Amino acid sequence: MEPKVFAFDIFGTVVDWRTSIAREAAAMLAGTGIDPHAFADQWRARYQPAMQACRSGARPYTRLDVLNRETLDDLLAALGCDADEPTRANLALAWRRLDPWPDAVAGLARIRARFPIVTLSNGNIALTMAMARRAGITWDAVLGAEATGIYKPMPGAYLGTAAILGIAPGELCLVAAHHSDLAAARAVGLKTAYVARPMEYGGAPAPDAHMAQDWDWLAVSIEDLADQLGG
Repeated sequence: MEPKVFAFDIFGTVVDWRTSIAREAAAMLAGTGIDPHAFADQWRARYQPAMQACRSGARPYTRLDVLNRETLDDLLAALGCDADEPTRANLALAWRRLDPWPDAVAGLARIRARFPIVTLSNGNIALTMAMARRAGITWDAVLGAEATGIYKPMPGAYLGTAAILGIAPGELCLVAAHHSDLAAARAVGLKTAYVARPMEYGGAPAPDAHMAQDWDWLAVSIEDLADQLGG
């Protein structure tokens, strides 16, 4: 089956979380000796463990905005950083203010001219909506974890998105910069498109590089994917 809808991972695929979070945290970290990019890496490292508590059933589904605040407080405590409540509240929402990669906005618009495009992200709806409005991205629908109540890479996150759209899994294509995400999507029947983001981790190797497969599409940017799709 040919894809009827293209679903996009967001963090790292569409937006540059590391540079953006470092920018947002720089003022708070001034004079502490803590590198803002290292701070971003350490905050991101708490992302999967926080969601795993929801995946395992140890706690009910909890939207990412809440998890981001909890992991921020945990990180600040671990680093011995003191920040007042307004600073913490503002920084916790920095994930709504991530900058798109240079190719993302134009590439997504080109793909959307031919296919519906939706999000299939662990970001909650309010977070993703705010990010899209700031970046100038138009999605046909904001889906993913909050719509299904399930965090990736659980099978229900992918199958539930296809079900919401009323299409078969093979008619949905996940676009992501992460081999682990694509592997989970392929395992339940989705089509897969890989977009390389070598600077997601500041040039360091991706932690899931060993999970690479021969995906249905391989692209160096979203613009390149649009070219391959004939957009």
